[in-house]
Amino acid sequence: MEFIILAIIALAAGVIGALVGLGGGIILVPATLFIGVNLGMISGITPQTVVGLSVIMMIFTGLGSTLSNMKTKTVDFRSGFIFFAGSIPGTLLGAFVNKGLDLPSFNLYFGILLILLSILLLVRNYLKPVSWFVKRGKTRDFTDESGTSYTYGYPVWFALLLTFGVGFASGLFGIGGGSIIVPAMILLFLFPPHVAVGTSMFMVFLSAIVNSITHISLGNVPWIYTIPVVPAAYIGAKLGTKLNQKMKSETLVFALRIILLLLGIRSIVDGIWG
Repeated sequence: MEFIILAIIALAAGVIGALVGLGGGIILVPATLFIGVNLGMISGITPQTVVGLSVIMMIFTGLGSTLSNMKTKTVDFRSGFIFFAGSIPGTLLGAFVNKGLDLPSFNLYFGILLILLSILLLVRNYLKPVSWFVKRGKTRDFTDESGTSYTYGYPVWFALLLTFGVGFASGLFGIGGGSIIVPAMILLFLFPPHVAVGTSMFMVFLSAIVNSITHISLGNVPWIYTIPVVPAAYIGAKLGTKLNQKMKSETLVFALRIILLLLGIRSIVDGIWG
C-alpha cells in the first residue's frame, strides 16, 4: 500500500513539476509528510528522509523533462549551467542545515516558504517585467513556434547571487527551486515562458545530482521508497512536458497557487500546534 501511495504522489509531482518548471519536490515533500506522519500511512518518514527521497526523485524528473524539452529547443544550456554554478554552494549549505531541523521547525519554515511562493505565483501576472537586468547583461534572442520573438538576458553576478538563495531553499526543503527561479527568469530576465520552464528543469536535474550526493552522505535517502517514486516521477515528467508544449499552463498555475497556500497554512499550523 505504501508503494502505491508513493507512486501516485510521485506521478502527480512529476506531471505538475514538469508542466510549470517546479521540479516536483514542492508537491512530493508536503504530501508525503502529511500522509506519512500525520496519517501514519508511510513508515519511517521524517523531514530528513522525505527531503532525501525528493532530491533523488528530482534527478529523474529533471532528466525526463530536459530530454523532452531538448526536442523543441526550449533549453538554454548556457544559462542553465550559470544558474547551476550559483546554486551549488547554497544547495550544500541548505542540506547541512536540514540535518538539524526537527519536524515542527521544518513544518513552520516550509509553510512560510509555501505561502511566499503562492503569493509570488499569484502576483507574477500583475507585475510589469523589469528590463533593467536585461540591459545590463548579455542578451539572447528566441522565436517561438507561433512566431513571437523575445529578447532576454541578465548580468551574471546577479544570476549567481539569486541562484545561491534558490539552491539553499532546494537543499533545505528538498524542492527543485523552479518555483522561485521560473517567475524570476520571466519577470527579471524576460525569458520566454517555455524557455524558462525548460531551462529550470535542466537546472533542477543538475542541482538534484549535487543535492542527492549530500543527502546520501548524510544517510537521508530511504532507498526502498525510491522503487515506486523514481519510475512514476520520470513518467510524470515526460507527460508534464508534453502537456506544457501543447497547452497553456495558466489554469494549472492558478490551481497551484491555491494548493500551495493551503499546504502552507496547514504546514504552519502543524509546526506551531502539531
